[in-house]
Amino acid sequence: MIYMCCTFRLSFCSSNIINHFFCDVLPLLALSCSDTRIDETVTFAFMSCITGSSFVTVLLSYVYIISTILQVRYAEGRHKAFSTCSFHLTSVVLFFGTLLFMYLRPTSSYSVDRDKVTSVFYTLLIPMLNPLIYSLRNTEVKEALRKAVNKLLTNS
Repeated sequence: MIYMCCTFRLSFCSSNIINHFFCDVLPLLALSCSDTRIDETVTFAFMSCITGSSFVTVLLSYVYIISTILQVRYAEGRHKAFSTCSFHLTSVVLFFGTLLFMYLRPTSSYSVDRDKVTSVFYTLLIPMLNPLIYSLRNTEVKEALRKAVNKLLTNS
């Protein structure tokens, strides 16, 4: 709602075509011919709070998960749990890292092309990682993938 109010106070002089995959705040601010400092400050403040608190919450949950895993008596069980958690934590760090890169940087470094790639990364690629990560934990899926890769390599 606050973004919408900030956007309504902007004026747009030239093109009304957003050079982006979806209507996001930063590409919209780039189209504006009015002063966008307030909007940039609001975006920075909200993204800092929302992304920061979400990231801290996820990291705190991982502290609890890791402390629980360390209490597992069997090395094999610890190894399996750590390997699953490490893949998931990697996708979480990639997701939040791209969000931080996208929204918590100076506007002087804004680049439409780079932001389009970054937005595809955090809206499509990273969410697709989780099913892939968890399916690759399954031995049958791993074996099927191995056969497919071997078949591709022998046909090439």
